[in-house]
Amino acid sequence: MVTAIIVIIHVIVSVLLVLLILLHSGRGGGLSDMFGGSVGTAAAGSTVVERNLDRITVATAVVFSFTTVILAIRLQ
Repeated sequence: MVTAIIVIIHVIVSVLLVLLILLHSGRGGGLSDMFGGSVGTAAAGSTVVERNLDRITVATAVVFSFTTVILAIRLQ
């Protein structure tokens, strides 16, 4: 029962992580340009939207790593 809940959380977090990574800007583009960021600030990644996107992505990656370790331990 607990393993099934962790698997569901893991799948949701993995899909969310893929979506968040796709929102990041590549070489001049991405989420900051979508909301009116200029080219100079988008390249530096210094907009508020980009910083918040970075923080959310890192937090999601930490949860993904945690659920991966927990699943590896539980499925042995």
